[in-house]
Amino acid sequence: MRVTLKSGIIFAFGWILIKLSMFGMGVSSADSLKPSVLLNMLFLILAVTVGLYLQKRNDSEGGSALKDIKNGMTAGLPYAVLVSLFIYIYYAKVDPDYIQGKLADTEIELSKVMKNPKDYQKLKDSNPDFEVMNDKQITKAVLKNSRSAYNPKSTAIMALSAMILYALLNSIFITIILRKLVFKQTQK
Repeated sequence: MRVTLKSGIIFAFGWILIKLSMFGMGVSSADSLKPSVLLNMLFLILAVTVGLYLQKRNDSEGGSALKDIKNGMTAGLPYAVLVSLFIYIYYAKVDPDYIQGKLADTEIELSKVMKNPKDYQKLKDSNPDFEVMNDKQITKAVLKNSRSAYNPKSTAIMALSAMILYALLNSIFITIILRKLVFKQTQK
C-alpha cells in the first residue's frame, strides 16, 4: 500500500476515534461541532502533508509538481471518503438527536419570525412562492427545506464535497511549500 494512502487512512481513523471519544465522554455534538470541524481540517492537512513528505522523501527520482499534487490527493481522497462515511453513520445511527435538535431550533426560530410582522414580511419577500401561500404552507415549506438540509445524507455529501476541494487546495499549497522550502536542494 502506498504511503500516501496509509497516511490518509491513519489520520481519518484518528479523527473518527477523537469524535467517538468526545461522544463517549458525553460532550454533545452541538458543543463539539466547531472543535470537530477544526480538528477535521487539521487532520486533513496533516494527512496530505505527512503522506506527501514521506512519498517525496522515498522518491528516488525528482518527479513533477503535478505528480506531487496527485500524491497529495492520494492521501486526501481516502481521508475525505472515510470521514464522510463516518459522518453519515454518526448522524444517522450514533447521534440522531443532534439533527432533531437542529430541526427543533429551526421550528422555534420560524415561529418567532412568523409572529413578528417585519420578519414575516422579509421571509415572504425572500421567496416569490411564499407570496401566494398562507402561514401553514410557508411553515411547511421552510421545515421541509430544513429537513432535507439537516439529514445525514446531505450532511455527508456536503462534507465530502468540501473535504475533496480542501484536499485539492492543500495538495497544491503543500506541494509548493515542500518543493520550495523542504526539498529545495534535491530539486537541482
